[in-house]
Amino acid sequence: MKQTNGQQIISLFEQWAPKSLAVEGDSIGLQVGTLNKPVSKVLVTLDVNPKVVQEAIELGCELIIAHHPPIYRGMKNMRTDLPQGKLIERLIKNDIAVYAAHTNLDIATGGVNDLLANALQLENVKILERTTAEKLIKLAVFTPKESTEQVRAALANAGAGQIGDYTDCSFISQGEGRFKPSNNADPYIGQANELSIVEEDKIEVVLPSTIKNRVLKALLATHPYEEPAYDLYELDVEVNEKGLGRVGTLPNSISLSAYAQTVKNQLQVPFVRVVGELDKPVQKVAVLGGDGNKYIQTAKRAGADVLITGDLYFHVAQDAEAIGLAVIDPGHHIEQIMKTGVSNYMNDKCKGKNIACTFIPSKLSTEPFQLI
Repeated sequence: MKQTNGQQIISLFEQWAPKSLAVEGDSIGLQVGTLNKPVSKVLVTLDVNPKVVQEAIELGCELIIAHHPPIYRGMKNMRTDLPQGKLIERLIKNDIAVYAAHTNLDIATGGVNDLLANALQLENVKILERTTAEKLIKLAVFTPKESTEQVRAALANAGAGQIGDYTDCSFISQGEGRFKPSNNADPYIGQANELSIVEEDKIEVVLPSTIKNRVLKALLATHPYEEPAYDLYELDVEVNEKGLGRVGTLPNSISLSAYAQTVKNQLQVPFVRVVGELDKPVQKVAVLGGDGNKYIQTAKRAGADVLITGDLYFHVAQDAEAIGLAVIDPGHHIEQIMKTGVSNYMNDKCKGKNIACTFIPSKLSTEPFQLI
């Protein structure tokens, strides 16, 4: 298997959870150390604390991927006689880098909120709060008939022509191209200062605006003409919608009391806090990992009977009660589901690319609360 470095590992990770998905101002990315070094073991953790750092040292990990950034608020100093500075000092002395993937991992398809929705066995899952989407554009390019297939294939390989669950989508129409090369031209067809009339095909494909440069690069590398003629049109269509939280349905209606017990068991927490009438039937469920206090109204507008989220404030609980939305609070720590989720995903990716790097879920709980 191929040896790799931290840059390559994070590049592979960011294909799944790119930084561009993160909400504005979120503290993500490399926080401690360097990625310009060999990496063979990565520890995946919810939080970075002294016990987690010791775990990484004992396992021989060169990199930690954490969901909660250890440097979340701006540091005015790095005093090694204070807890945060001491933690960073230990990481640096043991040459362990720390990379944080916070809201970008929450939002990513298959990320924290999808992992929670799967654990809760929700069906017909959709995004709770949209944060971003990609504009769709259309590319129309004119090519001589003998080159149509190679150009069409290059566009498809670059990612153009995907519509829903279909790939390699394109439309080809026939026509007549006319052009007169100048003395400075190096024409593929025709002679300088002579009008050429050529049977051409017009290839039309749609693509997300975010891959425009990649698709045009493939077009220019494959097209036989010195200066291909093409048009780009912005469409009033958006694709690849992303967002925070998920909302879905249970197979059958169940009482809030019974469902609270199910949530407790499925998310493996010692207790849950519940807002709402315990005998109320629930079937449509919203879930948002971490602190979801701002999303009470969003869940209600989505038609949810119950919202599952952590860190519920007293007055927000009262607001939820007033609008008839049940809430189950299993705590912030349910986001620990990302430890196994990220490790499994990245181990599969590395195996598929023959990369010699192992992702290890932390065995430690960083839950600060104890139930007495």
